[in-house]
Amino acid sequence: MTQDTDQSEQVDERVDTEGTEGTASQAAQPAADRSSGLDREGEIAADFLETLLDIADLDGDIDVDVDGDRAAVAIVDSEEGRVPRRLVGQDGKVLEALQELTRLAVQAETGERSRLMLDVAGHRAARREELTRIADDAAEAAKETGERQSLEPMSAFERKVVHDAVLAAGLGSESEGVEPRRYVVVLPQR
Repeated sequence: MTQDTDQSEQVDERVDTEGTEGTASQAAQPAADRSSGLDREGEIAADFLETLLDIADLDGDIDVDVDGDRAAVAIVDSEEGRVPRRLVGQDGKVLEALQELTRLAVQAETGERSRLMLDVAGHRAARREELTRIADDAAEAAKETGERQSLEPMSAFERKVVHDAVLAAGLGSESEGVEPRRYVVVLPQR
């Protein structure tokens, strides 16, 4: 294995598990402090995204929320017009890049790594529903056939959604392959 492959796998595994595990400092913080910090992250992200939309002269409103242990920010259609779907890009690649830029803007302001999730025009929410259906179908097939079910390559976010859905169905799963062709395998038994 090359060093590049090792690094991408290490980064990927961190991203894959970040939805279920917090850092030690997050675990030690009282819930009210974490919530306040997440609200602040959301507000910083909203300010950054509003400025970006203004500079690009694009329509859209910003919704800020806290979803579990992370800030959730969404660019949604406004009264002035629809959010340009080009902000999602092919296979969500522009959305992923916007999310990373927004996380960096939050980190620059707070000094801490952000795990906020960004959605544009409901793309991520719709994809989550689709991935849950795919995971449920694969789990059912694994139960019926007793064979491993390999899914298509997915981003870290998508794999996390699938892992969670498979776990909820009572089965186990694992990620295999190397970025950008990393995929989930649903195991017939946990």
